[in-house]
Amino acid sequence: MRDIKIAAVQYDIAWKDKVFNKSYLQDIFQSLEHKGYHLVILPEMFATGFCFDLSLAEDFSDSPTIAWMKEWAGKIGAHLVGSVMVRQDGAFYNRLVWVDEKGGVQYYDKRHLFSLSAEPEHFTPGKEKLVVQLNDWRICPMICYDLRFPVWIRNRENYDLLIFIANWPERRINHWECLLKARAIENQCYVVGANRVGFDGEGVYHDGRSAVIDPWGNTLVQAAHSAHVLEQTLDLGIVERARAQLPFLRDMDRFEME
Repeated sequence: MRDIKIAAVQYDIAWKDKVFNKSYLQDIFQSLEHKGYHLVILPEMFATGFCFDLSLAEDFSDSPTIAWMKEWAGKIGAHLVGSVMVRQDGAFYNRLVWVDEKGGVQYYDKRHLFSLSAEPEHFTPGKEKLVVQLNDWRICPMICYDLRFPVWIRNRENYDLLIFIANWPERRINHWECLLKARAIENQCYVVGANRVGFDGEGVYHDGRSAVIDPWGNTLVQAAHSAHVLEQTLDLGIVERARAQLPFLRDMDRFEME
């Protein structure tokens, strides 16, 4: 399939309140059911907000939140992605969970833990990228702070869409907007950034600016400062034409990651 229809859900995540957040999202999901969406994107730590309360972590093999994601991916008839605080083999992860409409699960552990906070003291960084096949599309999902690290993100896997799920604060929102465009231009792909809005439990304000950027760096649609479901249909032909007209990816530097 050459086109995919995506929805990015921007909302005020209730601090450490899984019940409220899931109830809020269920109302949104019901409005999306069987309307032709292929992918629904949630912000970073969508059930709790970006926090380090490890008592909220769930066992990855038996996670109620992931089971809930599976249920709703099936009801919507779409892939569903967001990050969850999980524990596995004695370690804790800020884990992006990708669930398809049949309940299949893939995941990516946030590689770049935000060192200006206590995140590295609580979570284990990931080591591997995730690239998901959705119809004709190859999609690479990342988490928040990863956006600042172009070497890690560099398009060596021939992906067509980059996703960044985030709790990105308003005080650095200009960086968010500039870096989303830069990642789209340098990797010749679509970029979707899904951010939250509102104050978190630490008093940090987030004003959203979730956006869809095309491979030329053009902002196709952007949410403002309140809760919003950002919708867009993505055309794979635009990626192919951008790469054909300006084929600079073939000249990229080759390197190995440590």
